[in-house]
Parts: sequence; C-alpha cells; structure tokens
Amino acid sequence: MTMPLDALSEVADDALLVLFANGDRAAAQVLTVRLMPRALGFAARLLGDWAEAEDVAQEAMLRLWKVAPEWRQGEAQVSTWLYRVVRNLCTDRLRKRRGVGLDEIAEPLDDAPSASDVLQNKGRAEALREALDQLPERQREAVILRHIDGLPNPQIAEILEITVEAVESLTARGKRALTALLAGRRTELGYMDE
Repeated sequence: MTMPLDALSEVADDALLVLFANGDRAAAQVLTVRLMPRALGFAARLLGDWAEAEDVAQEAMLRLWKVAPEWRQGEAQVSTWLYRVVRNLCTDRLRKRRGVGLDEIAEPLDDAPSASDVLQNKGRAEALREALDQLPERQREAVILRHIDGLPNPQIAEILEITVEAVESLTARGKRALTALLAGRRTELGYMDE
C-alpha cells in the first residue's frame, strides 16, 4: 500500500525507509527528495567534481535502498548512515585519483548573477578548495560537515566514527589552519572591506 506524498512529508527518515522496504514507493520518493541534495552537495564538496559527485550520491542512495529491508528503526539516523557511505565512496575515489592536479578537476557550477560576482565567487571557492585540500583528511571532512553542511557535532562524530570531543578538536584545528592558509589572500579574494 502506498501512502499519499503529502502524508509522508512529516514522517521520519527511518520510518520512510521501513515503509519503502514494505513496498511503499511514495516513501522512497519523499526520502530521495529529502536526502539526495545533501548527499550530492557533500560529495561535490569532497570531490570538487559535480559529475563524479552525482555518481557517488546515486551509488549511496542505491546502497540505502539495498539495506532498507534490514533497517532497524532507532539504531542510527538514516542521514548519518548516508553521509558515512558518501564519505567512504568519496575517499575511495580520491585515493584512486591521487596525483590529479587541481587544474584537471572540473569546477562546480555557480549561479551568481553577474560576471564579476561569478569570477570573485569562483576565486573564493577555488581558494577555499585549495586550502581545504591542504588539511589532513579527517580535519577536512570535519570542517566540511560542520561549517559547510551545518551538521551538529554528535552527528559528525557518528559519521566519522569518533568522539564529539575529537570532532570539536578537528574542526577547531581545521578552522585555524584555514585561517592561516587564507590570511594573506584577503585582498586578492575581495575581502578588504569585510
């Protein structure tokens, strides 16, 4: 039996997954609309390649559908599980392409309204990506999850399989390192009056 889409909009992720496992296609549609943008955004920020991020996000969602029949409500958050899978898939891809230069990585699309804004935002994004790439892997993941994706520290701890205190330490060290890496580029990046 399939529930109407509007009735599912307030249903928790894990309940939607269980409904999907029991044959409710509308539950899968609602869960996909809810989770796919987060998975895609996280993958794009880790990989710096939109097409590759789409592949990773789709693979992660496929894995989610495969585990649906065994999902036990209340044991883990679906979004946390999905972030962890995306992170692992991205890590695998990054390890395979080590040695690829930044010039070979496609730029993500930017919807800024003016050409100067596009160039400035592109320069800022590239500077941030370059600085993030210089961080140790765990710091980079923690900073992206906390300060770009806006996840709470307990959820990040679950995703990275570390303690909340370790997340706090990683994000603090990561922010300090990013500040130091970008400090000399404020004027170049258009931050002189900010």
